[in-house]
Amino acid sequence: MSEEQQAAQSQLALERIYVKDASFEVPGAKVFTKEWQPELGINLSSAAEQLDPTHYEVALKVVVTATNGDETAFIVDVTQAGIFLIENVEQERLPYILGAYCPNILFPFLREAVNDLVSKGSFPQLLLSPINFDAEFEANIQRLQQADAEGQA
Repeated sequence: MSEEQQAAQSQLALERIYVKDASFEVPGAKVFTKEWQPELGINLSSAAEQLDPTHYEVALKVVVTATNGDETAFIVDVTQAGIFLIENVEQERLPYILGAYCPNILFPFLREAVNDLVSKGSFPQLLLSPINFDAEFEANIQRLQQADAEGQA
């Protein structure tokens, strides 16, 4: 089979997108009586799991902790997931697809879920800044290669 025929049979499709986990916590109501000058701590991660030979679940998780002064104003924790059909794709491309391409698709949904929870908690809108997952993926690959090189030296 030629490369063109094999490439023609490659499939990549989003079959389902869903909020896998979500929580919102306001530890104390005093936060609503103070001037609002928040500081945000944002922790973002992704994970992928093979469900069967052609399906993968990719999950993008963010935890945002907002502090106002010395108090925690809120904590929002959302995991946005998707089921992706990935078939007849070169094995070398799979880490990129799962680590950058799929998170790029999930991020707008994650961003919307976070904003909805924060707004429903009666806080000002929180729109997470866009992320270049392609650049982050490349940076992670370079860090891993550098760590391997230093470990072998």
